[in-house]
Amino acid sequence: MPRTPREASEAVVQNFALHAFPARITKRALSWLATGWLGTASMHLFVILTVTGLVLMFLYVPSVDRAYDSVKDLQYVVAFGSWIRGTHRIAAHLMVVAVVLHLVRVFLTGAYKREGPPGSFRPMNWWLGLALLLLTFGLSFTGYLLPWDQLAYWAVTVGTQIAAAAPLIGEDLRGLLLGGTTVGQSALIRFYVLHCFVLPMATIFLVSWHFWRIRKDGGLAVADRVGDAVKARAKALPPKPGKTYTLMGSTEGGTVQVETPVALMEEESESSVPHVVRRGFVVFLVTFALCSLLGLLLHAPLEEAANPAVTPNPAKAPWYFLWLQELVSILTFRIGDTVIDGTLIGGILLPGLIVTVLAAWPFLDRSPAAAAGVWFHRTRRRQNVIFLVLLLAAVVLTIIGTFFRGPYWGWVWPWDPSSPVHTFF
Repeated sequence: MPRTPREASEAVVQNFALHAFPARITKRALSWLATGWLGTASMHLFVILTVTGLVLMFLYVPSVDRAYDSVKDLQYVVAFGSWIRGTHRIAAHLMVVAVVLHLVRVFLTGAYKREGPPGSFRPMNWWLGLALLLLTFGLSFTGYLLPWDQLAYWAVTVGTQIAAAAPLIGEDLRGLLLGGTTVGQSALIRFYVLHCFVLPMATIFLVSWHFWRIRKDGGLAVADRVGDAVKARAKALPPKPGKTYTLMGSTEGGTVQVETPVALMEEESESSVPHVVRRGFVVFLVTFALCSLLGLLLHAPLEEAANPAVTPNPAKAPWYFLWLQELVSILTFRIGDTVIDGTLIGGILLPGLIVTVLAAWPFLDRSPAAAAGVWFHRTRRRQNVIFLVLLLAAVVLTIIGTFFRGPYWGWVWPWDPSSPVHTFF
């Protein structure tokens, strides 16, 4: 525990892990309500996934002949194997949720918008966040196939069929992912390499860049309001008696702008050590405890071994892509004798349009700089409402695809015992 502010600052400067934080951080940025610490929770979930994934790698065999048996042994034979696999799986689901909520928080507070100190460019960090969201989906999707059971096999089959609908490059993209035309050994080894090496390395690189950009941009956007308030208070304070030194000598009196902001900023901030470290550790403990508890209570599913000859009815994509599958179903309709396939529109064009608009939004948002870092600022009311309505629509479509779709993608009631529907987990 540092005994002086100087020791607290030196702890940040001299420690590689803590160097991601400034020596002091504003009290508003430390607040639980300002950010929900969702970015920190996402990082901790990635750490949990990495550690549990390394353990699983020692026991898993990436072969179509042995993958299912190795997972089955892990689930029922290996000591604590069921807990490790369950924790890994729950952490993967929670990471998708945490990263999405983190992006939602950034949008609703307009934290992507305002320019900070010289050299800052907050839209870059927004783009990095979008890239990390796509990587999170990729990590979860590539890991979905590895158990090599019926649920995994056909979920990946549906997902890659949607990808194949992309204009011009769809079939090539599907062939690149699968290493052929069907989900087999080539697909399994490619998904294994992507899941265990390529995508994690890309994630580590972008997360590091993301943290560096936060420092480069002057911290969180919520801290901008503190800086503006400090400057306003500094200008309102009377000058302190003293001397101001110039090239021509000295004059009586002092300049408020020089003398007061540092002291005022100290009133509005705290040392990163121990405050940031303590709160980050609390977030880690809560995240790990939640993953461990859910990993024990919600056993990871393991259906029958993958069988290309037996197609489940219905075959569903992973839950975070079910809103796309539901869109495809809604946009597939018949006009006379012609069937309009909604795969291209619902599975490719609409998601691509959403990502493109989100990437361009920092330049489309015309709200004032004062709205940055403020929850539900009145000048951003319309765009926040539209964003939340679209988000709610995706959630509703996901719930419908998960619980209310049965054989031949027909409507079923989940409380009907005769309706075979998959649960979220």
